[in-house]
Amino acid sequence: MTGRLELAYEEARKLYAVDKGEQATSVMFWTATDILKLRIQAGRTEEARKILLALEHLLTHVETPDEQMTIQLSECKQLLEKNTSCKNPYEKGPKHIQLGKRGEEIAVAYLREKGYVILERDWHSNHRDIDIIAQDNNCTVFVEVKARQNRMFAEPESAVNYNKLKNLRLAINHYIKYRQINNPWRFDVITVVGDLSCQAPEIQHIQDFQLF
Repeated sequence: MTGRLELAYEEARKLYAVDKGEQATSVMFWTATDILKLRIQAGRTEEARKILLALEHLLTHVETPDEQMTIQLSECKQLLEKNTSCKNPYEKGPKHIQLGKRGEEIAVAYLREKGYVILERDWHSNHRDIDIIAQDNNCTVFVEVKARQNRMFAEPESAVNYNKLKNLRLAINHYIKYRQINNPWRFDVITVVGDLSCQAPEIQHIQDFQLF
């Protein structure tokens, strides 16, 4: 469900970028409010705040805002304010878990900037998982993210070893059959190197990483 909502949000953004008409604006508003609530539920309040600001800006360009839109925006503000005091999810758990979560967020933002549509995140097949599944034109892209604070001991991509690749092959095959994927696909690795608080981490995108 979350993956479908993310896809709808991406499509609404694309539509609104070229069409500021009443229908496109309505679609953009309602999908964005759904995403905003998801971000709050996930503890990603900073992202939710940015979406809220964008929604406020959007309504200033609507000649006669729908009453339900105004009510919904007010409810989103209250929900965000209520959750502002909640701890950042990256502050919970062991440090390597925090780093991994932060790395995935950075990788998702990077892919979106490159025009990819995010289909799924943390997709599970039994005890195996795929960090990110995205769409690049007509190609389905399976992405493994490796985040490290530095390269002192090894390159991040070296952690994508034989056992990891074996599990990924099984998970990817499961997803392809489950979603009945007929279009081309590939496997990518994204490495993120830097401190958790780093504003400009080093990102390396290795496309078509050898999976077999």
